[in-house]
Parts: sequence; structure tokens; C-alpha cells
Amino acid sequence: MAGFNVAREADLSIGEMKQVQAGQTAILLVRLEDGFHAVGALCSHYEAPLAAGALCNDRVICPWHHACFSVRSGEQLDPPGLDGIPVYPVRVVNGEVWVEIPEQPAKIFPSGRNSKDSRSCVVMGGGCAGAYAVEALRANGFGGQVIWITGEEFPPVDRPLLSKGFLSGEASEQWIPLRDPGFYSARDIEVRRESWVTHLDAGKRTVLLDDGHTLNYDTAILATGAVARSLPVPGVELEGIFNLHSLDDSKKLRDAVKSASKAVVVGAGFIGMEVAQSLRKHQLEVTVIGPEAIPFERVLGPEIGELVRGLHEENGVLFRLGHTISAFEGDGKVQQVRLDDDSVLEADLVVVGIGVRPATDFIVGVERQADGSLMVDATMKVTDDLYAVGDLARFPDWRTGKLIRVEHWRVAAQHGRIAGANVAGKDHSYRGVPYFWTRQFGQTLHYIGHAEDWDEIRFNGDPKARKFIAYYLKAGKVHAVAGMEREQELAELEERMRRRGLLEVNSE
Repeated sequence: MAGFNVAREADLSIGEMKQVQAGQTAILLVRLEDGFHAVGALCSHYEAPLAAGALCNDRVICPWHHACFSVRSGEQLDPPGLDGIPVYPVRVVNGEVWVEIPEQPAKIFPSGRNSKDSRSCVVMGGGCAGAYAVEALRANGFGGQVIWITGEEFPPVDRPLLSKGFLSGEASEQWIPLRDPGFYSARDIEVRRESWVTHLDAGKRTVLLDDGHTLNYDTAILATGAVARSLPVPGVELEGIFNLHSLDDSKKLRDAVKSASKAVVVGAGFIGMEVAQSLRKHQLEVTVIGPEAIPFERVLGPEIGELVRGLHEENGVLFRLGHTISAFEGDGKVQQVRLDDDSVLEADLVVVGIGVRPATDFIVGVERQADGSLMVDATMKVTDDLYAVGDLARFPDWRTGKLIRVEHWRVAAQHGRIAGANVAGKDHSYRGVPYFWTRQFGQTLHYIGHAEDWDEIRFNGDPKARKFIAYYLKAGKVHAVAGMEREQELAELEERMRRRGLLEVNSE
């Protein structure tokens, strides 16, 4: 263990943090009422500098994607990312702060099967919700059999990268997996990647696989996510028309880009707009088509929608908004896109991003909602022995009491972690705050909370300057906020929402 003098005691007041260097190790030094604490300086997700984030009591929130860590234990309290951050011993001698760095990192001894535990848990879905669920099962002491049915989607991948860095060519495939396959085998997690679920009978607690095998379970976690919606128009089966939902989809699209010069993106939502910017980075001519007048208007309002549209137009993206598709045309391969006004766009490839629907058609024995989702309680339970997480779960918003469904990466991760812990014997409830981010031509837009509608959007700062916070108000309360280039304030706002629920108007 090597000791390093990293600061003077007087350098930090109580409630302050700063990044310091201990030899070759970057340290986040934090001073709380009970003294100094030292943890790794970089977020375990994408190595963002935590010192640029927000310190809220003993929680530090990453400025980039709002992963949250305990500065006492290093534990990751909220995703994204899967791991905590290292913790280092601290001592104060004669007003000098010393941090000790071990010569070798501590060994991790993963928990696995317990021969005395006869329980079985089947987890269905190879996305992030399933990945967080199986990890949480073992991390919380579940010693029974864990069967993870992933289909071909294994190892689980960092799906937000598929429409951004991976598609644009800025992120290599080595960045994509969340874990090495050996991580799961070391924890006795049985992965079924050659099989998929064709039928689940919640009453009989059985799962039928496409290879004809039937599995019985004591508890099951549904993490099958959602499937992309298709366009019911002529020509949709032509070659060169893509959805983007998996790593394989993104790979095929990247390959198609190499021989293309003109692309049409159908859908001006988050996936569509991220795909548009990624295709522009490959120098394709890109046209975005959507029925709305302004991108994101329904979710973010007209001001932010116009901001995003402006960013895209500055970078060469074309728009044909207020239109729908009447047909795709071509000889075996898409060559033209016909719009509802009978105008025609030339296209070498088309990407359809018009939303998703919950992947629940194979389930019997429980009631499905009108949109296909399953209703769960705050612990993610559908029934005593069935849990549902992520895109397919309709869950209570603890801030309002309303049932909501949220198609965000971090919510799926939070749900999976809660369900896995509860199957293992905990009693955790969802009291998180929905959060997502989108990156558009170098600008990151953050959104915190959930507002399906609002009475007013109040701005602090100017959206046209691309440095602002927008407050979404309903009945005088702040239900959600969005913003750019105000990362520390946004992280602090999320923490206020986590502690208080809906915020007062003067929370800005």
C-alpha cells in the first residue's frame, strides 16, 4: 500500500469535492461532515470526470449520463454502467490529506449456485433489463438455478450506442458488450442463446422454447422488451429497408452504408434523428420523413424541437415533415420512396424508426393492457411468481400515482436490478426518476422525469443559444426538465426529484 499526499485539509470545505492525483491514480476527493472520502475519479460507464457532476450528500452523480455512486462505499446506486468505483483509505495528518493506493486491486469472488437452494428463476430477454436482472439475482444471494434465455442477443450490448457511435463508425465493436461471456459462467448463470421463448403460461409456470423444450420455473422475470413497428405499405419487404433494434441490425446497416449515397429515414423521433446524424457522418444525403410538423414536439415542445431540427439542417439533413409514406418502390431493392402527396424521393437505403410495441404476444395467464404491456406494482411484480421489467412494464410513478410505461435504457436497467434483487429476497420498490439522453451533432440533450403533457414550459436560458434548462409544469408542479450545456445543474435537479418527487416552480 502506497500513500500519497493529495491535498491540504483546508483545500475543501464540507460538501465539496475535487479531482486529485495519487501517483498514477486519479482520485475523487470528497469532504463530508464525518471527514474525507476517496473514490475513483472516473465514472465506470464511459469514464466521465465525476468532479464535473453533482455531489448530493454522500451521492455523486455523473455529469454525462447520470450514473450515481456512493462516495462512502463506491457502490453504483443508479445506472447506466454496471460496476461501482474503487474506494481508497484516507487519513489526515497535521492538516495534510493522504490517500493510500493498494499495489494490487482487491480480488472479486463472485457468488454462484448453492447446492442447497432448489429454486429456479428463468429470465427472458437478452437486453439490458435481463442483464441487470441476472446480475442482481446473484449479487443479492440467490443461490438457485438461473436460466437466462437471450436468443441470439448475447452477450448483452450497450444498445444506445447502436444508433449513435457504433452506426457512425466512431465506436468500435469492442465497446459494445456490457460484459464478457465469462462473467456469467463464473456466476453459474446458464445462458440459453440458441433458444427463444414461444409460449409462457403464467398459471402453470411453464416456458415453451422454440426447440420444443419446456422449462418449469419457481419465478420468472420477463425482460423481452419491445419489437419495432413496421409500416403497412406496399414494398416494405424490399431489400434495403432497415429497422434498428439490435447489434445485428446496426451491423447490416453499417455494411449497406458503404455502397449507398442517398438515405431516407422514416420517423423523426429519437432513434430516427440519431440515425440521421450517424448516416450524415458517412456523407450520405439524408432526408427525414415524419407526420409531425416539428421533431420531438409532442415530447419536448416546439422550441426544443426546432433547436434539434436546426442542428440537423446545419449539418445537411433534409426534412419532409407533415408527410407519411404511401409506398416503397424498386426492383427487388428499394430505389424510391413515394409520399402521401405522390412526390418521390430517390433512396439507396431506408431506415424505419416509427416506434415499438411490447413483446408480450407469447404470454397467457395474465392480462395484457391495450398496448400489449403488463401491469406491475412498484416491486415489478405481475403476480407473486412473475415479474416484468423494462419496455413491456406499465408501472406506478411514485411521484404522481399514475401508471406509466417508459421506453428508456436506464429505466429498463433500474427495473431489472429491482426485480432480480426482489426474487433473491429483498423488498425494493421503484423510486427512481426516469432519465434519458440523446446526442445530436455534438450536442447532448438531457431529459429528467416524466411528463406526458404539460400546461407550460418555462425556460431558464435560451434554447436558441443551446444552453438552457426547460421546466415542464402541470398544475404548478415541475414534472420533468430538459436541458443542454447545464450538466451539473441538471444532475442536481435529478437528485432533488429523487428526494422530493414533483418540484415546486421556484426549484430553478
